[in-house]
Amino acid sequence: MVEHYPGFNAAGNEQWLTRYYFSRAVFSLIWVALAFSVGRQSTAGAAILLIVYPAWDALANFVDLSRNGGTAANRTQAINVAMSAIATLAVFPALKTGMHAVLTVFGIWAILSGALQLGTAVRRWKHVSAQWVMILSGAQSALAGLFFIAQSHASTPPVIVKIAGYAAIGALYFLISAIWLQVRRMRRSTS
Repeated sequence: MVEHYPGFNAAGNEQWLTRYYFSRAVFSLIWVALAFSVGRQSTAGAAILLIVYPAWDALANFVDLSRNGGTAANRTQAINVAMSAIATLAVFPALKTGMHAVLTVFGIWAILSGALQLGTAVRRWKHVSAQWVMILSGAQSALAGLFFIAQSHASTPPVIVKIAGYAAIGALYFLISAIWLQVRRMRRSTS
């Protein structure tokens, strides 16, 4: 892993990350609301939401790595983009197999993307505040992935509900990080 960012500007990057984390939180909260409303009522709606979620993660990670030095400086995020894209594509055949297969795909993806998110946060730790939250988020994601795989054959609530709970916790982590960065910026500007 590269330990620096080419052309790194801590203040500008923190401001950008604040907006980025807020946007990830808002998207996830909207997705959760749609999952609990549309996804529970419509099989097609649930399928679309299950495809959109990892696709959004791939796009969001790509935007972040592009903004912060590209793939050479952000290998964990570059791999995360690829894993999220693969997960998006894997959801299609999993949907045809059944919801247990979808939960398995999401479990594998959550483990890998959580570990990669944790790696990205550790790398950013020296340069950017609020990374402790992203470290917790990555670890929680990996654990959730293990639970998804373990529960993939159990008779439990609909898959969309399980994944919506996971997404809601992820939104909370992004929101806490965004607020943490915003408060830190405000304190610095008043001192």
